[in-house]
Amino acid sequence: MSFRKLFMLALPFICLSALCPCARAQTDERARAAAEIESLREQIRAKEAVLLAPSKEDYDAHAEFLAQPGTGLVRLLPRERWDGKLSTRGDGAFYSFARSTQEFGYGSDIMLEQDKFTVGLGGADFGFMINLGNVPAETLTAEAEALQFMASYKAPAPEAEARAAYRQFAADGRQAGQWTYQSRLPVFVNNTYALRSISYDKSDVLVVFRVLRKDFDGSVVLLWKLLEKYPKPKLLRAEAAAAGQ
Repeated sequence: MSFRKLFMLALPFICLSALCPCARAQTDERARAAAEIESLREQIRAKEAVLLAPSKEDYDAHAEFLAQPGTGLVRLLPRERWDGKLSTRGDGAFYSFARSTQEFGYGSDIMLEQDKFTVGLGGADFGFMINLGNVPAETLTAEAEALQFMASYKAPAPEAEARAAYRQFAADGRQAGQWTYQSRLPVFVNNTYALRSISYDKSDVLVVFRVLRKDFDGSVVLLWKLLEKYPKPKLLRAEAAAAGQ
């Protein structure tokens, strides 16, 4: 066999040998990049925990209240400032009192946006609130006059009724006695609010919360207490209703 033929047969192996160091170098570089990304994610999660946490002073000042079951302390971040910037789903603007989580998508009960609280955050879910003024949260029960309508309200099952309720509370609200119940209210420091949040197939809760402070970044710290936890509401969807189910 001529030298030329031998060279042509060996050429692919020569090229492969030449490429192998480059391939190994790329593999090593990608592995380093993957490790660095995971490290950065851990650092970001740690920084987010600091960003979202209420202060130690808040915990210490309300330690006796927080020792009770169904109570908590949470910081909400303004959605317009942090939207899409954090790894936490919802970017710290949402909270579920039923599950004590800020991760959006698990039946969130409240959102902070444009210096306003909002309840009723997806699908046919809805809710309503009132601002009770400068009233200590620990003194309130479901029997309080302003909360009687909220406590006795029956979540509608038909989807059309649920969506109609959403529109009513989101527009002018609903009047009961001297109180007007709405799904969106402005934030006032040192004010206590009552909230009823109806999240179909997930949770239905009555909560009171007090705005302890608003910080430089527009975030607010809430001290909250769960007054009632109702059975999970079921939604009779429009197509099921039409079929007579």
